[in-house]
Amino acid sequence: MEKILEYEVQCPICGSKFTVSDYLYEAPYVGKLIISGGVCSRCGYKWSDVRLAESRGARRIVYRVEKPDDVNALVVRASTATVRIPELGVEIIPGYAAQGYITTVEGLVLDILEKTKFLCESGEAPREECLEKISLLDKAANGEISYTIELLDPIGVSMIASNKVIEEPLEAAEAPKEEK
Repeated sequence: MEKILEYEVQCPICGSKFTVSDYLYEAPYVGKLIISGGVCSRCGYKWSDVRLAESRGARRIVYRVEKPDDVNALVVRASTATVRIPELGVEIIPGYAAQGYITTVEGLVLDILEKTKFLCESGEAPREECLEKISLLDKAANGEISYTIELLDPIGVSMIASNKVIEEPLEAAEAPKEEK
């Protein structure tokens, strides 16, 4: 891993400045990545991002999970990308402090499951609705049901590593608006 850049940004939590470092990394099955990270020394806020080193233009990336092995595909989601899983009623819209990551389809769904459980335990949604959603997400994480993952990336630095992926240009009208 080679350090390629270092810069200061303002902490979105406390307003202090903190240093972010960018590294170039060659990842198997994925290619060249830029991995960024920093920690605010004042409040401890951590920020990280992962993205492809070269943009392929605004993209809509579609991946269909149809069998258990399909959940093993690698996902590189840049901080600018929206994630949609229509069959599961999931839409993750990036906000100001969004972070990119590398995971698998299973890891992505498990993260959504964990956050759903947290919201359900806090009483944010009706109990029966929560139990149904948790059951559905659990089946999805294990590849027991079919569903579609869409990454809508306005800067074209996200990907799903699979020969089953369909990529197409992201039209301006389709591009999600950033959450504030």
